[in-house]
Amino acid sequence: MSDYGEKETNMTSATTSSKELIQSCFHWEDAAVGRLAVDVLDNCVLGKMFPPQEPLRHNWIGPGGGYQGQWLWDTMFVVDLLSIFPDTRPTIRDVFENFWDFQERWNREMPAFAHGMIANFLQPGNLDWLKFPAYSQIPILAWGVERVYRRNADMELVRRALAPLEAFHDWYWRERDVTNSGLVSVGVYSQIAQTNSIGQGNGWDPVQQARFETFDFESSLDGLQLTSHPMRHNNGSDDKWYGDICLPGITAYLVLAESCLARLADIAGDEAMAVRRREKAARGAEAARRYMWDEEAGLFLAVERETLKKIPVPTIGSWIPLHAEIPTAAMAARMAEAFQTPSWQTPLPVPTVDSQNARYIADGFWRGDVWPATNYQIADGFARYGYKAIAGDIVDKTIANAMTNGISERYNSVTGKALGVQFLGMTCTVLSMMLDGFTENYELKVRR
Repeated sequence: MSDYGEKETNMTSATTSSKELIQSCFHWEDAAVGRLAVDVLDNCVLGKMFPPQEPLRHNWIGPGGGYQGQWLWDTMFVVDLLSIFPDTRPTIRDVFENFWDFQERWNREMPAFAHGMIANFLQPGNLDWLKFPAYSQIPILAWGVERVYRRNADMELVRRALAPLEAFHDWYWRERDVTNSGLVSVGVYSQIAQTNSIGQGNGWDPVQQARFETFDFESSLDGLQLTSHPMRHNNGSDDKWYGDICLPGITAYLVLAESCLARLADIAGDEAMAVRRREKAARGAEAARRYMWDEEAGLFLAVERETLKKIPVPTIGSWIPLHAEIPTAAMAARMAEAFQTPSWQTPLPVPTVDSQNARYIADGFWRGDVWPATNYQIADGFARYGYKAIAGDIVDKTIANAMTNGISERYNSVTGKALGVQFLGMTCTVLSMMLDGFTENYELKVRR
């Protein structure tokens, strides 16, 4: 039995007031689930808010650990759960306003082809924000806005978000689908960016900075090179900003975001925008099915940008199309078969690379480890296609492991031991799994 089942309490960091607030918003029957919920919400959600600090002009959310800044995809999981609490609308609007504010300032300084970008993270105290980071991240801002709206019905947030979200998505297609195939790569404005203050020991390496737009060290990107734009001349010979590998994960995230933006446009009554964004989503989904699907692997694979040749390295990104509802029913059935093979059935699923691949390391950073956030998204994908038992197995093992080994950034896929940052913000997804109903063994609900 885990520590959560054996101990009367594990609330060493939560204050009485935060515990009472959490109990007023959430319901559980199992005391172990309650202790986990309070610990996660207090440390990964309520404890991640900070006051304005230039260039962040509004209240912001940080991930935790040594990561100082407001990241794109980390933050979305946190605001999703924050929106359940009362009186958080102004704070959440502030969080998104930081993104929109960055985009506006970036556009004033940059040439037209770069307009619309939102940086990977916004770093307090970084007065050189135009130069670093000069790259973006997984584009799930629209997913975050929609999740918040579904919870707190903040129409003001939706209306304010529509234009900057559309500009961000247009930038993504323009600057990351440079061959107009419908498939997305990574990149970095490396001529603009100059120094790296958060390179995890890698120094300034434009190729690695480009990888930071997706799962930082994803194995299918081992051969990544940056090239000049194949269809447009920018600033001469130094404009090698564009990755030559297209990825199923980041392509799927953009397809997902377009679908979310289309629904948000519908909610706001902007029919024309909804049509535009659905067309983009459909085009990206069709391209992923046509060029990235591999029947033998039972997964979507990365491809070389110019030749569309598949790269035979299945990674965590190979599963994200499920989350975006890209596969056909037959493809999803094949993915369910592939998932139940030794390649993916590590003691703690889902490893970030095929465990039978030579690149696999059980505790490797995006090279074999396990992240609750991607487990949540993969479980969501399987559930959407009716594979609820698979979703439940992923979720129940993830939750049980967090109860046993603590709440952390990531985990060893064999031993389950915690790795990385304790109480990283986006590890709050161990609760999102329960709230979305994917679990078979645990129950957590929002009080109505």
